[in-house]
Amino acid sequence: MQSVIQQINEQFKKHAVVNVKSGDTVKVHQKIREGAKERVQIFQGLVIRTDRKGSHTSRITVRRIASGIGVEKSFLLNSPSVIKIEVTKRSAVRRNYLSYMRNRTGKAARLSGKDFDSAAVNTVAEKEPEVESEKVEATTSTETE
Repeated sequence: MQSVIQQINEQFKKHAVVNVKSGDTVKVHQKIREGAKERVQIFQGLVIRTDRKGSHTSRITVRRIASGIGVEKSFLLNSPSVIKIEVTKRSAVRRNYLSYMRNRTGKAARLSGKDFDSAAVNTVAEKEPEVESEKVEATTSTETE
């Protein structure tokens, strides 16, 4: 039997989240609200940190260089404002926290690439539609009998 806290945590978790690791270059699609308008903003950069992977508070920190200045943003993976995360490149790294990348610029900031199946990584199978389709099939089979 789950505790009340675990039940609440499971309630707010997204059912399917892309498996993001440190060293990945990602595009994060975030919903931005400005007054009455909403738009989607894409932030592309290197994941330098991943925190609390299995939790509803799992977070990634993404770094990019914008106009010669390093910019870092943290994204909660289960946040409703984060619409989609695309992994565009995967690099071979040995650490979870790539803080040394803050001091590197130019060619020194390159990471060696690693082969990966981008279609398989970025395809997220939703768990809820399968369950709903099974419910629909069960109700239609009972109605026909």
